[in-house]
Amino acid sequence: MEKRVINPWKWQNERSYNQAVEVKNPQGTLYISGQTAINAEGISSNENMESQLKLAIQNLEQVITEAGYECSGIVTLTIYTTATSELWPHFNILQEWIAKHNIQQATTLMEVKSLFETVKVELEATVVK
Repeated sequence: MEKRVINPWKWQNERSYNQAVEVKNPQGTLYISGQTAINAEGISSNENMESQLKLAIQNLEQVITEAGYECSGIVTLTIYTTATSELWPHFNILQEWIAKHNIQQATTLMEVKSLFETVKVELEATVVK
């Protein structure tokens, strides 16, 4: 797989994303449903944003790993949240995870009216290898 990042500007670097990612010759593409703070028993979290973000990241990583892919292969990441004001103080958690796995992705962030049950954040990704 060949991956090329396109950034006409530099300001997005501080926000841990890219304007575009081109992929050539992938061996596979994995489209992942939104991962949230739902535990292994299927119970939605009613905890704070920080706890929910950590569990959503953990669930996303587990799906990627069990599919035989690597987090570094994430090329798009869509973040849905019910409150950006609650997400911002904990955004460094996501940025540190992105840096840890050397992820180079295009990202979209959306504040939505509601998510499933008591969920406050959801992460949807496309991964290539």
